[in-house]
Amino acid sequence: MPRDPSQQVYWFRHSAPYIHAYRGRTVVILMPGEVLADKKRMSTIVQDIALLSSLGLKLVVAYGARPQIDERLNQCGLPVKLHHGLRITGTEELSCVTEVVGRLRSELEARLSMGLASSPMHGAALQVSSGNFVVARPVGVVDGLDMCHTGLVRKVHAESIHKHLSMGHIVLLPTVGYSPTGEIFNLSCEDVASSAAVALKADKLILLGQEQGVFNPDGQLLREISLAQALQQLEFIDKGSEQRRRLFSVCRAVQNGVSRAHLVSYHQDGALLHELFTRDGVGTLVTDESYDEIRPATIDDVGGILALIRPLEEQGVLVRRSRELLEREIGNFIVDDRDGAIIACAALYIFPEENCAELACVAVRPSYARQGRGDKLLAGAEKRARDAGMKELFVLTTQTSHWFIERGFKPATVGQLPVAKQNMYNLQRNSKVFIKSL
Repeated sequence: MPRDPSQQVYWFRHSAPYIHAYRGRTVVILMPGEVLADKKRMSTIVQDIALLSSLGLKLVVAYGARPQIDERLNQCGLPVKLHHGLRITGTEELSCVTEVVGRLRSELEARLSMGLASSPMHGAALQVSSGNFVVARPVGVVDGLDMCHTGLVRKVHAESIHKHLSMGHIVLLPTVGYSPTGEIFNLSCEDVASSAAVALKADKLILLGQEQGVFNPDGQLLREISLAQALQQLEFIDKGSEQRRRLFSVCRAVQNGVSRAHLVSYHQDGALLHELFTRDGVGTLVTDESYDEIRPATIDDVGGILALIRPLEEQGVLVRRSRELLEREIGNFIVDDRDGAIIACAALYIFPEENCAELACVAVRPSYARQGRGDKLLAGAEKRARDAGMKELFVLTTQTSHWFIERGFKPATVGQLPVAKQNMYNLQRNSKVFIKSL
């Protein structure tokens, strides 16, 4: 969070649209056991959860207990037995699980109930509810191994949870579930969180974890990926790893109707607030719908386009355009609109007599470079050109030849351009010509 007062004011003002949008929305948050093992980290995250509640969000908090259970098993002289990252829970292990989970629930309830005048939670007066909201079933035998009292979520009593949420309560979900026959099962916290999000038809699922999110092969954090991309990523992640469990859980939630699921790191202070109340967040958003929209530009976009292309004009990458010219030609532009901000643009000029179109003024905000924005714009421009009956798309460029070649454009000569474009060709810029068949 910003420390400079002016930056705090700026941040607060720009978070207002998100505050309005999330009021009354249901959000499921996963706090893994690693968070609860670090008292300082747990304290700050609990404070952020209290703040979210005070802003009107309906919160369900699923919490894990893996490191605490491991520690308790060691104290009892019992081995830690895992299969593909899932604990094998015998009768003795189950006793440790229920003991630890109950203790952690009491600790969380106590933290959420704090209201000292010197505390950030002063005046919060939070109500916390927990109970037998999760029905479980046994995992059974996996690869010849009896998983004993390890279970899977069978059902979440969504109606009961919604009643507590409607009263302003924060609902806690432990990693134990109960069967109709009275048995107790040890559950994974990821299973509990994603199952609850689906059953509640939650607006968001947020999983806190060790990793910041999903990274590309170059080590760059992916701020947003589609469900299809997330499922592809699963193939390259070690089975049984925390990263795979988390990504699998968000994929499952999104596949079953949760519109947005987030992976964020508990190591970053204020990660929940940054992820919810800033445009780009600090983790990875997995969604079946993009909140980037490629659309035709309007006169209201002129200012955003100018701010985007000015640096490239000054570098000589793009031909300079005045505001007046841009206003006249705005109908030729398409933009990438990300939550109201123009982060990329391109223009398409039709030459009907030659059955071809020019792609021009392609620009992407540097902070969004190498994330496929240019490809989306190119696809949008190609569709618009095809819809207009054009057979070819051409481009003039001084510095991005390889990008266009990699996308099917072939080198051409000035003589292959429409006559009107040949007459306008700037010899001083000496732009290279590329043409692509549509």
